[in-house]
Amino acid sequence: MPEHPKNLTIQDFRYTLPESAVAQYPLTNRDASKLLFYRGGNISDHTFREIPDLLPSESLLVFNDTKVVQARLLFTKPTGGIIEIFCLEPVFPHTEMQQAMQQTGSCHWLCLVGNAKRWKSGTLELPLPQGILQAELQERTADGFIIKFSWQPAILTFAEVLEIAGKLPLPPYLNRDAEDTDKNRYQTIYAATAGAVAAPTAGLHFTENVLDKLSQRGIQQTKVTLHVGAGTFKPVKAAAMADHPMHAEEVYVPLTTIRRLQNQLTKPVIPVGTTSLRTLESLYWLGVLIKQNPNTDLLHVPQWLAYEADHTLPSTFAALQTLIDYLEAKNLNFLRATTQLIIAPGYQFRICTGLITNFHQPESTLLLLVSALIGDNWRRVYAHALQNNYRFLSYGDSSLLLP
Repeated sequence: MPEHPKNLTIQDFRYTLPESAVAQYPLTNRDASKLLFYRGGNISDHTFREIPDLLPSESLLVFNDTKVVQARLLFTKPTGGIIEIFCLEPVFPHTEMQQAMQQTGSCHWLCLVGNAKRWKSGTLELPLPQGILQAELQERTADGFIIKFSWQPAILTFAEVLEIAGKLPLPPYLNRDAEDTDKNRYQTIYAATAGAVAAPTAGLHFTENVLDKLSQRGIQQTKVTLHVGAGTFKPVKAAAMADHPMHAEEVYVPLTTIRRLQNQLTKPVIPVGTTSLRTLESLYWLGVLIKQNPNTDLLHVPQWLAYEADHTLPSTFAALQTLIDYLEAKNLNFLRATTQLIIAPGYQFRICTGLITNFHQPESTLLLLVSALIGDNWRRVYAHALQNNYRFLSYGDSSLLLP
């Protein structure tokens, strides 16, 4: 088994990120961003539109098609004060994101509340065209506040309410409000399934032109869904990783995609973004869990499972077959699960053979993931990017990492 990463200290994944290197806005053309190509220890510089020619032949690219919802709601109190409510995850009547987005009339969500001290009780109101959205404080929890939302006209879904009344939740490190252009540019062009509060930013560089060239080159494409939560920005404050609680996120994977992955295991599987990688690697561990308990309905990958499982683990092919059999027995055409899987140095990759990703914050779990893939060479990659004026973080440039 791999060395346990609980003992890692996040300070070992520190580098100096100048404020000037953080991209405040996207480039005019998505595919004009720089692309750092790392392969087997070698680094070269390209533009993103060259990526079809850099990918290994017969690769399968896996995209995350989650769509960012306008999860920030700004309510004005009768006294004039502003209360910001940031919707994190649904609580009632549905905890499952897809269903919660289709809820009509009213719902309860776990939220963060800005200026919470100024909202002791009472109902806040936000005008809608031909209607109104109301927010009522229910209770405080360790993770935030439970808010009851109700709205008229009640025929609207909560997804429609957020689209009408909400604002886009840009990453906190951009330190600016969302502008009209962000509505388009902080979404991938293939975003389809509403539920994320942060974009899967590795996909922001793709254009129809790039996708067409990938098809012409015979690069296969498929999609999964992981609804990116606010936890993706959660800083690691613990001295040792053992004390850092990894956030859980919902994943949805079509049965057809699992079959394609099983048929692809002798060829390159390259996720677009850390969220896609986390989803794919979680599939293996879900297969392990179902094999151990075939009657389970709790499809959840615990944070440290990959480092604490026993030595009698199934092959990747067998684990995916277990998933396929499980879904077919239940007459399901997609898998729904949650994952807390942390991917850190010592992790043994089961499905993914590379990664397309942006450049991440120092001392972040995303940097741990990159290090798990390419080892200490992440330092060379990041030093090269900084020296060559790459743009960092969500609206920044891209990298193609092939160990």
